[in-house]
Amino acid sequence: MSQSPGEEGGLPQAVPNINLDNPTQTVATGDTPEEQVSPVVDEASPSSTFSFEMLDMESVPAPYQEVQPHWFFCRRSDDNTSWLPFSREDSDKLENACNTVKDQEDEVVIAVEGERYDVHVKERKRYAVYWEQGPTEVRRCTWFYKGDKDTIFLPYPEDVSKSLEEAYMIAVTLNEWKRKLEFSNGETVILHNPKLIMQYQPIGLQDDWVSSPSEQTRPQTVKRGVNNISVEIPDGEPEKVDHLVFMVHGIGPACDLRFRSIIQCVNDFRSASLSLLASHYKHAQQDGQIGRVEFLPVNWHNALHGDATGVDEDIQRITLPSISRLRHFTNDTLLDLFFYNSPTYCQTIVDTVASEINKLHTLFKQRHSEFKGAVSVVGHSLGSLILFDLLTNQRTGSKDREGVPSGEPFRLNCDTLQQTLTRLGLEQYLDTLQAENLDLESLALCQDTDLKDLGIPLGPRKKILNYVRRKWLSEDCKKRAVRLPPGLQVPPQVTSNDDGNQSSGLTTQQSQFHRAQSVTSAVDYEYFDVGIGQTNGGIAKGQVSIDYPQLAFQPQTFFAFGSPIGMFLTVRGLKHIDPNYTFPTCKSFYNIYHPYDPVAYRLEPMIVTEVDLEPMLIPHHKGRKRMHLELKDSLTRMGMDLKNNVWGLLRTACQSFARPPVAALPSVDDGDTTIKRDLQERHRVCEEAESSVSAGQTEQPEIKVGMLNGGRRIDYVLQEKPIESFNEYLFAIQSHLCYWESEDTALLLLKEIYDKQGVAFEQPQQ
Repeated sequence: MSQSPGEEGGLPQAVPNINLDNPTQTVATGDTPEEQVSPVVDEASPSSTFSFEMLDMESVPAPYQEVQPHWFFCRRSDDNTSWLPFSREDSDKLENACNTVKDQEDEVVIAVEGERYDVHVKERKRYAVYWEQGPTEVRRCTWFYKGDKDTIFLPYPEDVSKSLEEAYMIAVTLNEWKRKLEFSNGETVILHNPKLIMQYQPIGLQDDWVSSPSEQTRPQTVKRGVNNISVEIPDGEPEKVDHLVFMVHGIGPACDLRFRSIIQCVNDFRSASLSLLASHYKHAQQDGQIGRVEFLPVNWHNALHGDATGVDEDIQRITLPSISRLRHFTNDTLLDLFFYNSPTYCQTIVDTVASEINKLHTLFKQRHSEFKGAVSVVGHSLGSLILFDLLTNQRTGSKDREGVPSGEPFRLNCDTLQQTLTRLGLEQYLDTLQAENLDLESLALCQDTDLKDLGIPLGPRKKILNYVRRKWLSEDCKKRAVRLPPGLQVPPQVTSNDDGNQSSGLTTQQSQFHRAQSVTSAVDYEYFDVGIGQTNGGIAKGQVSIDYPQLAFQPQTFFAFGSPIGMFLTVRGLKHIDPNYTFPTCKSFYNIYHPYDPVAYRLEPMIVTEVDLEPMLIPHHKGRKRMHLELKDSLTRMGMDLKNNVWGLLRTACQSFARPPVAALPSVDDGDTTIKRDLQERHRVCEEAESSVSAGQTEQPEIKVGMLNGGRRIDYVLQEKPIESFNEYLFAIQSHLCYWESEDTALLLLKEIYDKQGVAFEQPQQ
């Protein structure tokens, strides 16, 4: 079929012009199948030289059986349009709904694909539930076609399929074939026999540059029913969800080298996890012991670069016109790192991530009311740093505003509102604030939304709130500074809560990490510059002074992919992480990275400084080391063995040269002495060899790497592929983006999740 008339991959949009009572057909008098078919083909395409291999017709026609439909959805991209099948379970649900919706006026909505999409059956549209995505067309498919240059069969529109099915039914019932269906665009479908149905393109729609008549009239194959085409129908997903994972992306709108969005990359990661569950947890899944893990994307890039902030327009005004594509990439991607270090835009990023996670969590709970599992978070690249800072500022107490004394107002020096706004260069908003009878005390009690309702833009209101809170924090610190016991390395600026207790004495977690004096967990460079290992929570050193929102749940595990957390902590002035530190609300943490990832950094050396620990090697999902790594280990062992043998030979030679010469016929006493000395020397050498062997076989004692992951190891490294080992520089960028399709990474997550549930891991037989 011609690709030009239709919008959906060349599908004809017009219903074929057919008279079923008197179908157009040509009956030949010849006895051979070729003689019967050729007149019809010549009528549809006179210049055709294409020949068919006809199949013998059955003498007794088979009874007509209605075609079994299957539901497909359309997926559009920049360069092509494809049709993908729903799983059989989802297709059956849609078909049942379609049969019941005919007499109903109201729309019927069916949840499909793990309830991540809703299909409006009457509208024939598919809508995403958890993320922003335009609706896609859904089609009840029974007839398909494919040209010679096509790789897959494409479905006809439903009205065309209905006409084809009616013609097929009459042909089978009456055993009359060679029926011709003509479309309004000139294309023709001929039903030669039950197994040979072709579609012909009119000569007027052919390419002018094609000179061969056989190419001009080359027909397209038509198939009836999804069982007669080569299409992979996906397996349905288990309805039961055991665990929920939120995945936060890094810088830029694209997450891999194919410039795909976080939604597409998370879809790949989810598919990999489903395949691994079927292979590595086969029996547990068959017994109904486990269901599946749901992965949902968290997108913050659109909110930062949207119209609400206007940052793109501001940056574009100052961007040079040269090398425009490179500058656009820099503005849209690399600048996210600088935005995160800006108090104004860092607040936007953190607020977006937290609110999006909370919104998705609430929506998921509404759609899965039976869900009782735990929740984990995953951050890639900068997304891991965002989650790290967010988790370090979570609160475990029940009070929403722990740092604000509720019983007494606080004062901000002697500055007036006008003086404060003038100092900030925002005096134009003085009338707006005075119209609401706001002074500095009441202004310090305002939230961001309060100033937003007054019409104050994002930048000015962040400056006002940040200044007011910093001034209060400084005054409050000076007034409430207390003396701590000797040995606690805390600077003089230590705050107290409203009960008069030191912030370091609230809870163990807060005393090691969290600043309880902050109104909304804000961190300030000037007044709270302390380091990890100090009692009031030093891991927050150097964080931007913003209001960190609270998550609606306590994450079970935090997974960091290709994370620069270690580098950012070091740049912030942090040298050591207290081994006793844990996140206030999250008890497990894994730092997963590729060995060639240029953005990834380790964390264990910041906790255990006295021992040089190698990272934990992530096993291959097939249950072994990669072959080139095994070969490298074997060569290393051979080198060590050769080195030991050479040293042993040298030692023996030196000992033999150092021995004094003996007489040819020693006396009996001298002979006994020499024999005894030789036996003692050999015994000593054997003891040394045995001790060295036993020392090599002795297992190293388990080293504690702190409580950030419950005493377990934190740094986990992937195994590079053989081709990557040839030149690590060529695959550096790809290594930073490989995690979304890494089965080894997905399996590590599944093992961590299901180990906590007591589900045994099964290594499939190779």
